Amino acid sequence: MRLTARARGACWAFGVLVLLFVYLPLAVVALNSFNSDRTFGWPPPGFTLRWWDLALHAQGPRDALRTSVEAGLGATAIALVLGTLLAIALTRYAFFGRQAISLLVVLPIALPGIVTGIALQSVIQSVLQPVFGIGAGLFTIIVGHATFCIVVVFNNVTARLRRSGTALEAASADLGASPWTTFRLVTLPLLRSALVAGGLLAFALSFDEIVVTTFTAGPGSPTLPIWIFQNLFRPNQAPVVNVVAVVLVVASVVPVWLAQRLDGAGAAGARL
Repeated sequence: MRLTARARGACWAFGVLVLLFVYLPLAVVALNSFNSDRTFGWPPPGFTLRWWDLALHAQGPRDALRTSVEAGLGATAIALVLGTLLAIALTRYAFFGRQAISLLVVLPIALPGIVTGIALQSVIQSVLQPVFGIGAGLFTIIVGHATFCIVVVFNNVTARLRRSGTALEAASADLGASPWTTFRLVTLPLLRSALVAGGLLAFALSFDEIVVTTFTAGPGSPTLPIWIFQNLFRPNQAPVVNVVAVVLVVASVVPVWLAQRLDGAGAAGARL
């Protein structure tokens, strides 16, 4: 379909407005992290690295960052194992109830976060804590994040398996390779870039999650997004919050960008 010059101009203008609406506030937050005025006067009367130095040496943001990284790595590890196994089982094998299981796997990412959070909190208070003595904390955060991180890995691996087909695996089996050897030498190399991309996306999704974390985190284990939310309306912490927000944005954008690059390169290799 060919567009007129006026229609193309309108599309470009609308696209620019949408991008400005999304990214201009992020640019303001980044600029305010260097603003020498504690009240964020505009235009900035000067620029300083004082707030970055305070954030670097403040114990609260450092502990929250460590918790976010640990939770992200734990949820990503669980998602990689379970998401890959589920994708292989549901893509390579036909059995009764396969479609129902596939729906159950992808359902958590479609549910509202507050519903998932309330359900997980109920399990913690009714089962984990009274029966096993496991209260809300890092473990429950990891499990809660893994419920939706699995979907990201599952979708990535499923798409790659469907694109690559079964010819190479069938050839390996015809040559006498065992199922484990075929998986290790044929299937896994085909999935490598999809696994890395899915892992990076899962980590980014876990790192900036706040709704589910609110219901699964203990009082002494806030993640970085929770710490920002708790200190957002404290005037003395406002400059440091801007710095932490910039770090959070960068830590979320970089994995997504890398995953996009890897997934594109892997898809091209699979087509070849």
